[in-house]
Amino acid sequence: MENTPENIRNAAAGQKVADSMRKRGFEAFYCSSREEALSQALSLIPEGDTVSWGGSVTVDEIGLKTALRERNYSLIDRDTAKTPEERKRLLRQALLCDTFLMSANAITMDGQLFNIDGNGNRLGALVYGPESVIVIAGMNKVVRTMEDAVSRARNIAATVNKQRFGGTTPCLKTGFCGDCLCEDTICAQFVATRYCRPAGRIKVILVGENLGY
Repeated sequence: MENTPENIRNAAAGQKVADSMRKRGFEAFYCSSREEALSQALSLIPEGDTVSWGGSVTVDEIGLKTALRERNYSLIDRDTAKTPEERKRLLRQALLCDTFLMSANAITMDGQLFNIDGNGNRLGALVYGPESVIVIAGMNKVVRTMEDAVSRARNIAATVNKQRFGGTTPCLKTGFCGDCLCEDTICAQFVATRYCRPAGRIKVILVGENLGY
């Protein structure tokens, strides 16, 4: 990748964040491009694993789902469901898969994850269930403090994702979190992951590009 000032900065910051995450029990990697991130992710998924994922633009952007479909993996894909009942069943099955894929809404410089969820299936898998969780995040997700992480997740990640899903929440009109109590809020669950236990269960791939929201 070209040595632009932004890329040089991302590499330095990415390595620092990865080092901080390792001190917290995460297995962490820095990849300069989405192509490197794809290769790294595939190397972390044993052949024959049952794999599933939460809603993630980032996982799509690096081409990971496509690559998995072309290889010897058993996939639990909720988007193949033909009925709401089947979709719910697949979401539950994903909680006990071998490898679960997701991104993060924010990552702090000192190595903590912060995520917001509506239904809780993505965060349920992050917290407990799958043998391995792989988190893929662009450097645009990295912020300085946990306070910054909460603000980013609520005012950027959640509001942009709500534009994708539609509904009735105030952020659809204002572009900012309204701390609403709407039935279709996607800010129902807040989870800060400050330490990975057991060590190495959560694997974080930081990518030196802007990916996802």
